[in-house]
Amino acid sequence: MSLSDTERPEQAAVEGPAEAPRPLDPEQERLLVEFLGYTPQASADIPEGYRSGFVAVVGRTNVGKSTFINTALRQKVSIVSPKPQTTRRRVRAIVTRPDAQIIFVDTPGIHTPVTKLSEFMLEEAYDALDDVDVIVFMVEATTPPREQDRELAARIRASGKPTILVINKADQIEISLAEERAAQYLALGEFQEWFLTSVLDPENVDKILDAIVAHLPPGPPLYPAEQVTDITERELAAELVREAALHILREEVPHSIEVQVEEFSERPNGVVYIAATIFVERDSQKKIVIGRGGEMLKRIGSAARREIEAALGTRVYLDLWVKVRKKWRHDEAWLNRWGYKVKRKKKR
Repeated sequence: MSLSDTERPEQAAVEGPAEAPRPLDPEQERLLVEFLGYTPQASADIPEGYRSGFVAVVGRTNVGKSTFINTALRQKVSIVSPKPQTTRRRVRAIVTRPDAQIIFVDTPGIHTPVTKLSEFMLEEAYDALDDVDVIVFMVEATTPPREQDRELAARIRASGKPTILVINKADQIEISLAEERAAQYLALGEFQEWFLTSVLDPENVDKILDAIVAHLPPGPPLYPAEQVTDITERELAAELVREAALHILREEVPHSIEVQVEEFSERPNGVVYIAATIFVERDSQKKIVIGRGGEMLKRIGSAARREIEAALGTRVYLDLWVKVRKKWRHDEAWLNRWGYKVKRKKKR
C-alpha cells in the first residue's frame, strides 16, 4: 500500500506578496563570520521571497525523525536504528533549495527518563521547541496516540509555533485504518498542515519540505549552500560507530554504549586514521562487545568503517577499543565531560 500526503480540504493557500528577506545587521554578520566561518550573501544576491529558518523535528522514540531528515538530505547525518533512543543530542541538518534554507534540529525521542543521560535527552527535545521557527510533530500510523504523544502535543500548543503533523509509517497499515488513525492524531491539536505518509519515499518528503518552507520567515541563508550539517567529521565518525553497534549488538547492551574518538588524522598516504573507544557500563557488556576471539568487535568495526568511508569519501583505517566506565549514564561528571550538559531538574 502506498499513501501519499493528505491535506485539510479547508486549508487555504498562503496568499499575498512574499515579504522581502530580512537584511542582516552588522552584528549578526560578525557573529556568522566568527562562529560559522562564513560570509553571508549580500542582500542583492538573495532571490526575492527567499526564506530561511530553524525547524524542530519532535516525536516519540523510533517514529522516524532521523529517517525523515536523512531522506530530506539524500544522505546520512543522523544515525538510524530500530532501537529506541538512538539520537542523544540535537543534530543540525541543513537543506538548501533555490527558494529556501531549512535548518533541521533532529531531537532525541520523547521517553520516560530513567538515567541522567535520558534526563539530558528529554531536556534537549523540549528545549528545541523554544528555539525554532516551525515544528514538525512526527507520530506513527501503526499505533494510536500514547500519553507521550499527548504530553508533547500540549507543549507544542503552548509554544505557539506553526506546526506540521507528519503521521509516518502509513505504508504499514491497512487503508481502512488510515482515516481513523489520522482523526486520532489530528484531535491532539491545531496543525497548519498534516501528512499521512511514509518518510522513506523522497517524493513524500519533498512535499513536506514545501509545506515547511511556506511557514518559514523571510531571510537569507545562514549556512553555505554546500554545507549539510554543523557536526564535525570526528563527531560523525563516533556516531556511525555507535550506529553499527546498535544494529549488531543484543538489546541490553546498546543503551549503555558511548563512543569517543581519541584520534582523527590523515596519514601521508591519504588514509584517514581514526582511533575510537567504545565505553560500556559493565565487564559483562565489554565481553559481549568484543565477542569470542574479537569477532563481534570486528563486525562492528567493518560496518562502521564502510559508513564512515561513504560519508567522508576517502579510505579509512578504524581502530576500536572497548573500556568499562561503570554507571556512566548516571554520572554527571562523565556526562558533562562527554558533552551531555545535564541541567538541574526544573518544574515545567
